[in-house]
Amino acid sequence: MTSILQDARHVEVGDIVVFNHSNGSRSIEKLREHIAAGALHNSAERSDAPKCHPETRVAVQDELVRWIIHGESDDVPKDIMWVTGPAGTGKTAILGSVSDTCQGKGILAAAYFFSSFFGSADRRSKRYLVPTLAYQLVQHEALSQVADKILSAVEHNPAIFEQNLEMQLDQLILGPLRACLNHTELPHGQWPKAILIDGLDECEADQYHDKSRSDALPRSKEDDQTEILYTLKKAASDLHFPFRIVIASRPEPAIKHFFDVATFMTRELFLDGKYNPDADMARFLESKFANIRRQCELPSSWPSDNIRQTLIDNASGQFIYVATVGRFMEQSDGDPNHLLEQVLRLRNVKTSTNPFAALDALYTHILNSSPDPYLTILWLNLIFRERCLNTPPPCTISMESHPGQASRVFKNIHSLISIPPIEDHYSPYRLYHKSLVDYLDERARSETLYVESDVVLEFMVDRYLHLWKRRQRPGLETVSNPTG
Repeated sequence: MTSILQDARHVEVGDIVVFNHSNGSRSIEKLREHIAAGALHNSAERSDAPKCHPETRVAVQDELVRWIIHGESDDVPKDIMWVTGPAGTGKTAILGSVSDTCQGKGILAAAYFFSSFFGSADRRSKRYLVPTLAYQLVQHEALSQVADKILSAVEHNPAIFEQNLEMQLDQLILGPLRACLNHTELPHGQWPKAILIDGLDECEADQYHDKSRSDALPRSKEDDQTEILYTLKKAASDLHFPFRIVIASRPEPAIKHFFDVATFMTRELFLDGKYNPDADMARFLESKFANIRRQCELPSSWPSDNIRQTLIDNASGQFIYVATVGRFMEQSDGDPNHLLEQVLRLRNVKTSTNPFAALDALYTHILNSSPDPYLTILWLNLIFRERCLNTPPPCTISMESHPGQASRVFKNIHSLISIPPIEDHYSPYRLYHKSLVDYLDERARSETLYVESDVVLEFMVDRYLHLWKRRQRPGLETVSNPTG
């Protein structure tokens, strides 16, 4: 006679819940179907994501990790930390490095890295956030009983993934935690402590309105970002929620308003001069210059201290500036002294009134070094601004008027985007930093290189017509090359 409890993994006497391996396999597969795998901090999609250079951003990383571990001992304990600052100050790199540190210490519960211009499309949607966090809790070896409860919730309500964020939070995270915290085998102090969320400002809006109705208004990205914040606030307010939440974003108005109002339970960490970014940028530049000196057999005094300081002053606290200078120096052909002189000639920009002036001048210089700057700008707009234009991502082959044109278009801009080998028709082109899209999108920044949206759309239509005509020719095959 076979016991009804055979192969049971977790049994509760009372309401009698039997959760077996086959149910667990189905549920975890169902959960897996609704996560953004690329948003995990250690995903393959983020293998080239920025991390803090060794021995840089140490102070801010230490402050974050100390707060995660010992925040309850603060005079006024807070449950949510907001890491913010202007574009290019290194927020994503800091969160990536802190995620690695927390994982190494066994205190990382889950992480989610939003992205509007990198990787898969699901990384810019709110709908994958809660399932992805829940999936990571299921995978954590210290949370086996919580994992059973999460998978039971999925088994009981497979439609949970189509419900709103608050309901998902209740059923997939808060409910399982409430059921386990009072009788779990693992002492509360040994649980993981941190949930890290990066790039909230890059979350775009999911649309649910009836497009057939003229009075139906589309949701804005601020609507979805605010919904996420209030959902996380509800989590942090629950007595059974044991994790501290770190959120990194630019100080966009809707996000800033939330944190201004919720000061009773949130703390702000603004990336400014307090964390001595100039010293960190000096270390970063020295590392890059040391590599160039070794490769080119330059003296140890190269470049001079005055030149290094000029570059740091031009950066105005933005790591993206020195990172772009470093890539430009390493990846451009030519004499290092000549390349450095090109950068220094741009130093008459007024960073005191426009902190992006030096970065914009550098972007303009690099783009103008292309054999055909205008065509390069058109292609970059199509590949990376297409979400702003509400058009589907194009394929690179479709933009070529003749085979091999891509190698000419992208010549000399390797310091701005990651370009796959010419024979690779499938790997995407990737931005090194979203600030390039900001530059392309604002006439005041890109100036003579700015291209109107209707011009970009007209170019895209022309290229797709050209591709369609090519496909009508007998024996001519085309290759798809997705870019995002």
